[in-house]
Amino acid sequence: MDKIQKQALLKEYYENDAKKLRKEVDRILLKFGGIYQKDYDDFYSLANEVFVDVLSRYDVTKDFEGFLHSCLSNKIKTEITARNREKRMVDRLSVSLDAPIGDDETILADVIAGDFNMDNEIWGTKEEEKYSAKMVSYLNRLSQMQREILRFHAEGYSPQEIQKELHISREKYSDCKAAIYAYRNISLLF
Repeated sequence: MDKIQKQALLKEYYENDAKKLRKEVDRILLKFGGIYQKDYDDFYSLANEVFVDVLSRYDVTKDFEGFLHSCLSNKIKTEITARNREKRMVDRLSVSLDAPIGDDETILADVIAGDFNMDNEIWGTKEEEKYSAKMVSYLNRLSQMQREILRFHAEGYSPQEIQKELHISREKYSDCKAAIYAYRNISLLF
């Protein structure tokens, strides 16, 4: 392909803010579905790379549009597959902080080392008698039973001891503890 033909194709695909090239990418992406609008710019950039490559490898005996479409489809499909594979890898490696550990009611979040301790955040030290506005708001979201469980937990009682003290079932304890640590409640503390 000579220089004049390349310039003609460049003009055809890139005039009006690359309208024709973008239209081709949009047509391909419609087949895949589930693409966020913010990702379209990534695919438009990818299309620019493919276009330059196709332009350099194009054999004039074949249809340019068909060749470009085929190369774009393959590259976009490869990119989407790579992105999905990456997401699956992350999902397989993730573990819920609410995952149970052992036979008692202990969850992973209870044993992870860190400076943040919800019990200390809620109850503070014994010398403190005032709570912050955030703390008061958090505590107001909890039921009386949930507050009692939280108090016993802060005092070092085991899940079985708390259940015995409050005369509640294991299921009731689990439900209350889930509400105590639920994001919708603790998000007030952040």
